[in-house]
Amino acid sequence: MGPLSAYLEELSPDVAAALGAIVSRASELVPDAVEGKTYGMPGLVYRRRPLLSVRQTKDHLGYYPFSPAAVDAVATELADYSLSKGTVRFSLEQSLPADIVDRLILARRDEIDAALEH
Repeated sequence: MGPLSAYLEELSPDVAAALGAIVSRASELVPDAVEGKTYGMPGLVYRRRPLLSVRQTKDHLGYYPFSPAAVDAVATELADYSLSKGTVRFSLEQSLPADIVDRLILARRDEIDAALEH
């Protein structure tokens, strides 16, 4: 079991399901991603670079795509969410739309690929 799976098992079932859905989708879209730790957080790593992390905090759930550009690309569609340079905050009541999750995952994957091809 990797650090991300272990972290998800520590959470309540509803939170684990919400965050686990993002992780599962990332694993489908980027099958070469593996569990690891990045910036001290359990997450998925692709080509030795951080792909994403998900966390529960006291006040929200967080999706960390490790890419300000990816967040910027979907920011207008997430006007009702709290965003920062590398974080999308959401809740169980206001989950992230599946198409936005896909776009964030694929944008970060493409960013990693482009950086390593230069």
